Amino acid sequence: MSIKQKHTNDDDSVKPSLFSQEVALSLSKKEVLIVDDDPVFRTLVSTCLEGFSCRVTVASNGLEGLISLRENIPDILLCDLSMPVMSGGEFVEEVSQQYPMLPMIVVSGTGDMKDVAKMLRYGVKDFLVKPLDSLTTLISSLTSALKDVDSTDYMMRDFSSQWFKTDDSEEQPEDQELKWHLQQLKENPNAARELLVGLLPERDSNCGSWWLNYRVLQSTDELPIVFDYSWLIDGRLVFYVLDSSTGEENSVGTTLLVRAFFDDYIRNTEANENDLQHLVARIERGMSHSGYADPIEGLFGIINVGDEEIDILPVGLSAIWQPGSAVNNLSSMNIPVMNQLGKNSQKNPMYTFNLSHHNGTLHLHKIGSSSFSFTIKRVMK
Repeated sequence: MSIKQKHTNDDDSVKPSLFSQEVALSLSKKEVLIVDDDPVFRTLVSTCLEGFSCRVTVASNGLEGLISLRENIPDILLCDLSMPVMSGGEFVEEVSQQYPMLPMIVVSGTGDMKDVAKMLRYGVKDFLVKPLDSLTTLISSLTSALKDVDSTDYMMRDFSSQWFKTDDSEEQPEDQELKWHLQQLKENPNAARELLVGLLPERDSNCGSWWLNYRVLQSTDELPIVFDYSWLIDGRLVFYVLDSSTGEENSVGTTLLVRAFFDDYIRNTEANENDLQHLVARIERGMSHSGYADPIEGLFGIINVGDEEIDILPVGLSAIWQPGSAVNNLSSMNIPVMNQLGKNSQKNPMYTFNLSHHNGTLHLHKIGSSSFSFTIKRVMK
């Protein structure tokens, strides 16, 4: 399933005078690198941007793009996904590793959600589908990305954080389209599922002597169980699990909003404390002000490998914590169903368990077509 494609009007001209002075000033003198194998598209975009007094450099493939970057780093990068010599995916991955502060916008002839998810994991600021309805769409995307660079929150690399405000203000998101049309994802459940599944992290991860592995089995007819985690500098592991199928008609938007707040929590010093209730409170404020989020089932957790403890805050999902090498229910601890996320779940009690024998497994206590578990253990060398 692809997202809805837009059409470019050949006679559509974009003039700086059609935009606000703020937009024109934000683009003036900016250096833009265009990497695209289509000479017509390169010429069209270059001419448009030069009208805004941008300094434009072009490359016809990813290899030429990397050579250009070694000579000069632009303010922003615009690239195609399908190119000869080096694919757009390979190019974006290489740029994200070598130039992590360089904002990127991908313009592609495909809206396949697997491609979208892969590009967005590399931190691209936006993903536009050719043919564009007009170059106005591109100008708006460039302006938004450059504005993000100038903000103090630029290090938020995750794409969903660009869509949602994660501060404590009661304002609506600035971009009501959220750059990805959530309404369209709502109407195309297969595309929505592909996007959410594509954003799942690596199944295996380690930090020092600790190793994590998760397993998820689920029906292809439903929105997926979503899991995400992050190792903190001090060795702790922060994670959450959401059953996106329980978020009613706004499941996708709600799931992406939670992801944005979780990433913001990781970036800020709030993660220095095991204060999951504070994280949930911020998410619920964001949900109430968004206008398109519904209550959803999930749970949050922090594993302190130094103290060998796990703190779990259930927000609608029940689970079982199985410590050590336990093989019977007598050694397992049940985590009961509590208020859903979005229904004052910040007041739910938090449960603390030990990592007996340096390992443990969390299972979702969910009957149906889905199952999820993750194991963390210390690997002795």
